[in-house]
Amino acid sequence: MTAIQIYDTTLRDGCQAEDVTFTLEDKLRVAERLDDFGVHYLEGGWPGSNPRDAAFFAAVRKLGLKHTKVAAFGSTRRHGVTCDADQNVRKLLAAATPVVTIVGRTWNVPVEHDLRIPLEANLEIIADTVRYLRARVDEVIFDAEHFFDGWRSDPDYALACLRTAAAAGATLLCLCDTRGGNVPSFVAAATRAAGAAVATPLGIHCHNDSDLAVANSLSAVEAGAVQVQGVINGFGERCGNANLCSIVANLQLKLGYACVPPESLATLQQLSHFVDELANREPDKRQAYVGASAFAHKGGLHVAAVQRRRDIYEHIDPALVGNHQRVLLSDLSGRSNIVYKAREFGIDLDSRDPAIRTLLEDLKELESRGYQYEGAEASFELLMQRALHGHARRFRLIGFRVIDEKRAENEPPLSEATIMLAGPNDTVEHTAATGNGPVQALDGALRKALIQFFPEIEEVELHDFKVRVLGTEGGVGAVVRVLIESGDADDRWSTVGVSHNLIEASWQALVDSLDYKLYKDAKRAAAAARAGVPTPQPSARAGEA
Repeated sequence: MTAIQIYDTTLRDGCQAEDVTFTLEDKLRVAERLDDFGVHYLEGGWPGSNPRDAAFFAAVRKLGLKHTKVAAFGSTRRHGVTCDADQNVRKLLAAATPVVTIVGRTWNVPVEHDLRIPLEANLEIIADTVRYLRARVDEVIFDAEHFFDGWRSDPDYALACLRTAAAAGATLLCLCDTRGGNVPSFVAAATRAAGAAVATPLGIHCHNDSDLAVANSLSAVEAGAVQVQGVINGFGERCGNANLCSIVANLQLKLGYACVPPESLATLQQLSHFVDELANREPDKRQAYVGASAFAHKGGLHVAAVQRRRDIYEHIDPALVGNHQRVLLSDLSGRSNIVYKAREFGIDLDSRDPAIRTLLEDLKELESRGYQYEGAEASFELLMQRALHGHARRFRLIGFRVIDEKRAENEPPLSEATIMLAGPNDTVEHTAATGNGPVQALDGALRKALIQFFPEIEEVELHDFKVRVLGTEGGVGAVVRVLIESGDADDRWSTVGVSHNLIEASWQALVDSLDYKLYKDAKRAAAAARAGVPTPQPSARAGEA
């Protein structure tokens, strides 16, 4: 298998994305994960641009990375300044990395209209900077900025820039689609032309302004490039950079190139989510290969098919990239969806069971009213248990009241919730709580009441709360759907509520969330008992079952 080098620029080019910022500690953690994953090069930043990047290069040396070479990024020297006197060049050397990547212009238009220097002077700058750095570091990568636009505008000059960098000792020439405006066929032709002009290995660096960065990168590899530069999850300036998650998976699984070890590829989704988490981004559920929806099936015909042969609707085994098959539940569901989900929950159902038709009709009726179980599988499992086994909650609402009060224009409003409910043996609990808003107050009062009967409720944390208005009919009186994500030390789960009243919808989702906690703990304890494993029992109030 032909090996392709993976050059990650998440910590430099990725950081130029709107709303993305990494702390020094974040950057070091990402560096360690990329090293574990097996990327060949890691671009840590531009040491001449900010103190944090300079601090990163000092700190990363102490990590002892095993596989990844760290590269410092910078520009060719300024016109009229020697390399010895150029502060950015000196800071590149001060970073003390084994690899230095420098960007230089290869398109005649910005040379003449942005740098405003003669074309020959730009060639001298490229040659001088590469030669100076090559004498002092192990590897010098020349990023040929705007190469594809230059090859279209003045191919002789664009190739002359490559020849100049190669002659000065560059170890690799990276062809950059800086504006992200080219298409795969053009990128392939220009890459072949570059390969015919120089013997130095070629790389590819694409931006995604035409939504073609991944395709352009693959085309360049097929045309001779041996290194691909990109960003985990593809974020970056403007529309982003080439997405390394898709590139590595496509190169390795579709085109037969060797990029990272297979066991590393199987952690691709984990790496994707880790980087998103540190970048404070919500993972894109529809991202190829690693997204939560990448191998999700909703239509009943699709679900029936993948249960017979998963490759009918799945182009790879999801486990190869650390993902897994999911079956969604909606008004498009068929019996196959119900049977599949039941098996996920440890329930063995016969597709001919009459209860399935009843459950399916209930599901479609609820979804027609606005319920959505694709993102609220805990609520669906409870619905299934009620339909099949008569599952009942362990507590019963007697009533609740929520009060919002604002006493002065310049003061925040106050929310108070009061709840009365019946627990085991119909023991009544009456509690109240305050909160920053009505939902928080209601949640606090509910927990305060239930914890008297079920101490394990204290383990539950609210992780996310989403409200969506369903349609525009009725204006502010329209139906709303509330999705709540909760969790404890072992699991996370999502629940749903729907109503014209936001508090009522929130109540439904909150109750399902806490009911699911009790249900799953009881199921786990029952499984342990069958296996003969003792489980600790939560304490209840004296005299109560």
